[in-house]
Amino acid sequence: MGSMVFTVMSALAQMELDIKRERITDSVAKRRTAGGDLGGRPQKVSDRQIRNALHLIEEGESTAQVLRDLGLTRSTFYRRAREASRASS
Repeated sequence: MGSMVFTVMSALAQMELDIKRERITDSVAKRRTAGGDLGGRPQKVSDRQIRNALHLIEEGESTAQVLRDLGLTRSTFYRRAREASRASS
């Protein structure tokens, strides 16, 4: 009797997990097609700050100093600058 109850409970748990997985997959697909936000980590530095940093670097400021002031790594800065330039074009 105990093993039957355990089997039924585990089957219900598996069904619930499958339904939840399907809902999440559908939600992510809908958000992607609509261009919606998929969540994730919030950006520490705005696009405006990235553009201002690019302007400072073009005017002769040290890249290392500007990035140190922003608290960004060089690779993150250049990736975000590339994204900002694509968005403004």
